[in-house]
Amino acid sequence: MHSELAIPLIVKNRVIGVIDIEAREKGYFTEEHKRLLTLIASRMAVGIENARLHTRITRQARTLLLLNEIARELTSILNLDELLKRIAELLKRLIDYQMFSILLLDPSGETLRHRFALRFEERLHLKHDIPLGRGVVGYAAQAKEGVLVPDVAKSERYIAVNPETRSELAVPLIYQEKVIGVLDLEHTRRGYFTEDHKRTLTTLAAQVAIAIENARLYEHIARQEQRLEHDLALARELQFRLLPHSLPKMQHLEVEAKFLPARAIGGDLYDFVPYSLSRLGIAVGDVSGKGAPAAIYAALVSGILRSHAPIEPGPAEMLSAVNLSLAERRIAAQFVSIIYAVWDDERRTLVVANSGLPRPIYWHDGKIEFIDATGLPLGLFDEADYDEFSFKAKPGDLFVFYSDGILDARNRDGHSFGPERVAAIVAGCADKSAGCVVNEIFKAVTEHAAGVDTFDDQTVVAIKVKAGPGKRK
Repeated sequence: MHSELAIPLIVKNRVIGVIDIEAREKGYFTEEHKRLLTLIASRMAVGIENARLHTRITRQARTLLLLNEIARELTSILNLDELLKRIAELLKRLIDYQMFSILLLDPSGETLRHRFALRFEERLHLKHDIPLGRGVVGYAAQAKEGVLVPDVAKSERYIAVNPETRSELAVPLIYQEKVIGVLDLEHTRRGYFTEDHKRTLTTLAAQVAIAIENARLYEHIARQEQRLEHDLALARELQFRLLPHSLPKMQHLEVEAKFLPARAIGGDLYDFVPYSLSRLGIAVGDVSGKGAPAAIYAALVSGILRSHAPIEPGPAEMLSAVNLSLAERRIAAQFVSIIYAVWDDERRTLVVANSGLPRPIYWHDGKIEFIDATGLPLGLFDEADYDEFSFKAKPGDLFVFYSDGILDARNRDGHSFGPERVAAIVAGCADKSAGCVVNEIFKAVTEHAAGVDTFDDQTVVAIKVKAGPGKRK
């Protein structure tokens, strides 16, 4: 070799390479060769840089498309374990790592705990925790920035957990400016991870953090719903246990009752209170509102009714006493409407008072009569007086008490069930049992409101005066 000519490849005052040519003949290259090669080098440098730029942009575009695809998939996974496993699988399409870990910050905010780990595509269960600020992952979480370690042997922060590891990349998972964990990659080759890898992983980490928080929130809500469903099931059982265990057995009176809450539990109530001398107190109530608050208030009302029962008050006296007790325990926006009646089985008489429920129906002598008993709901005013209505019943006479959930049941067209339909059903069952009345009313309401959610609790109590021996209708 006798002569050589080297020309740098320069783009924007930056050397990106060298053109080097050699010749056997001494003094072969001239200044003309140099000028020509310099001109060629300038063109080549631009071409090479453009090709590099095109390759980089193409690669970045593919990466961004892949990141977008991964983000869409991750946000659709709401099971945390499934999500972490899928993150590991999808990340492999971006960076060919050998070791992968996701560590999540514990509730104290002081320790990172391994939540998911892979080593050469094999799932591992790592038990050791890492304090915040310690090691590469601890520092990444504390500093809220990605950490690239080309050679772990030269890093003071590296904790020697995996003997095979030579390079490491850790990026914090940040949600709403708070670190929730760290995404950590390791490789057996020094200098494997690059700044491009760091930028890619940082971009992905933002989506991963959102997906993890969504999955956590979903699981938290699912646990709450499960507890709520258990509590509601227990509350429903308790509410039905507060209702009479069996219907009263009277010599001259047939009794039937049914309660259907609009939700798991409701605010309607009915009760039968034994009095002396073959008398029976009958209560039907409807608490304002629905759900758990109404059910609790209904339980309170039932307890108050029972507490006054030993003095065997008349209907108007009972309503006034309950109103006074509720006024002493007033709860904002809570009140109850009650019909209270006392049946005397020997005399076959019924005395009724009403504090805001729909007017009761009285079937007698082949006709329907709406008992004109009205009154203020209980619990709204300190004092209230109520009228009593007395009836001397005959065999076959029928009384029906019901809550406004029956009347207000709406169909798809928005039309209410209404009192006329109730009256028609009572008339149709007049020569049958009290059970026929209750069952037919609920059947008709269900058919009327088919396809529409029940929005109010529904209760019906029917009592029918029995015919004499051998004459029962």
